[in-house]
Order: sequence, then C-alpha cells, then structure tokens
Amino acid sequence: MEDTLTVFTASKHCNVSSKTIINWVESGHIKAYKTVGGHRRIKKGDLETFMRDQGIPIPAEEDKSNRKKILVVDDDMIIVESIVQALEEAKFNYEVLSAADGFEAGLQVNHFNPDLLILDIMMPDIKGYEVCKKIKTNEETKHIKIIVLSAYLDDEKFQQMKDNGADVCFSKPLPLSQLKEEVAKLLGLK
Repeated sequence: MEDTLTVFTASKHCNVSSKTIINWVESGHIKAYKTVGGHRRIKKGDLETFMRDQGIPIPAEEDKSNRKKILVVDDDMIIVESIVQALEEAKFNYEVLSAADGFEAGLQVNHFNPDLLILDIMMPDIKGYEVCKKIKTNEETKHIKIIVLSAYLDDEKFQQMKDNGADVCFSKPLPLSQLKEEVAKLLGLK
C-alpha cells in the first residue's frame, strides 16, 4: 500500500493543489482508480512517470521508519475522508490508512500495524467493545492507542468502551482540531 497515494499525498509529492491532481486525473494525464467509497488513489509509479514526462522534480524519498501510523475505521466515507485529510495535513507527517468495515479493519491492524486506531463503534458488522478488547488483550497489538467515536454514546457506553481498552471516547460530531490534538497527545508528540 505504500506505493498508493491519496489525492492529497499526491498533491504534496508534486507541490500542487489537490484540485490540480484531480484535474490531471480526470483529463487522463495520470492513471488513478477509485475506492469503493469513491476516493481516488494513484500508484506512486504512475505519478512519478507523469512527473518525469512533465519535467516536475521528484522529491527525495523520505524516511518513513519513524512516521506514526494511524488507521481510521468508519463506514461513512465522508467522515473518513475528512479525518484522513485532517491527519495528513497535520505537521507530524502521519501515515494514514482507512477501513470501511470490521473485516478490512482486522486485516489492516495485522498488516499495517498502526500506532493508533480511530474507530466508529456503531458500524453494521462491528462491535466496538469487542474490537478494543481483542486489540488490547493481544500481545502484538496491545500497544495500539484507540480513540472511539460515536454519535450514539452515553456515559455508560463510554465507560464500557474504556473498560474494554479504549484510550479516549468522543461523541460525534467532533471538531477535527480537537481530534488532531488528542491524536498528537496519545502518540506522545505533544
């Protein structure tokens, strides 16, 4: 997945706006595909071929070994895209992936090995407290910080989530600035 870019990360790579990348994709200059949620993804090699052809300088590879990894799990693609974009624009240069359901989230936790999970607990195929418990009781994943988001949580459910391993619980809608602040704190960057 490291060679697959979002529109935003592609725009940073080319030093142009996201809208410019979208225009290049729509006019056929850059190959791209759409996710199930309708978001464009661009293979890094395709972008760099285009950049070479157009004489756009290709930035040197950055060291990703110390980048913090974040997985966003929500079935509402508008919310996912908002959170992903806000985190990608943060000054900490996070590596951010998303999952739209419990199955995909499970695969990503195992393969991506995130440092932090942002989890909507009210999804059709997922029970948030079970996910928290499973992650926090597994020796290989218990280090993962978990932020739970839900539009339907009361104090009792918040407590249940914390009892099962959630580090922080928030009600939706959550201001993105507050979420970014909490993410940085949990990851020890503030």
